Amino acid sequence: MALDPMLLDILACPEDKGPLLYFENDDFLYNPRLRRRYRIDNDIPVMLIDEAETLDDDSHRAVVDQATSLGITPNFASDSGD
Repeated sequence: MALDPMLLDILACPEDKGPLLYFENDDFLYNPRLRRRYRIDNDIPVMLIDEAETLDDDSHRAVVDQATSLGITPNFASDSGD
């Protein structure tokens, strides 16, 4: 089941407060700036910094490439010009 669009509109990375990439089919949210992956358990995003997985260079590139190929974009526009 997909995350509620209203929830997705307000979700931000708990560390840098920036937008996330939502991988609905793989049940995770990703912050490409910090290379952090936040899992989604039973339709509930686990937005705890200590629970996030930090990806290595190869995994980061693979996730970003996947987002590009699937047309996944950030869940909201960043105000910081990123």
